[in-house]
Amino acid sequence: RVTVRKSKNILFVIAHPEVYKNPANETYIVFGEVKIEDMSSQPHRVAAEKFTQKDGVSSTGKETSKTTTATEIVEESDEEVDEEGVEDKDIDLVMQQANVGRSKAVKALRNNKNDIVNAIMELTM
Repeated sequence: RVTVRKSKNILFVIAHPEVYKNPANETYIVFGEVKIEDMSSQPHRVAAEKFTQKDGVSSTGKETSKTTTATEIVEESDEEVDEEGVEDKDIDLVMQQANVGRSKAVKALRNNKNDIVNAIMELTM
């Protein structure tokens, strides 16, 4: 497993890498499928994993991600946010890409004048 830290909370992970070392110096070449792990959502993943294991259901990484999103949405569902002037498809896209609940996505879109890219950047950086 090879990991590269991009920022405080973001890791690039290669689970099954092919690693080659240059014999002349300390240069490495790594080939493999890169996956991005968000360390800030790690506690949610652990809780979701425990929940699915209690039920006796074996989960894959994709299922865990969906469970994490569902967990976060449940946590934030108490808070109602006025969505007037913000398109549903924009909210859904920000929720999916930033892995946050609906209220956080709406607030980020409002803070960034409905700019989807900046809203996602605000939530993930």
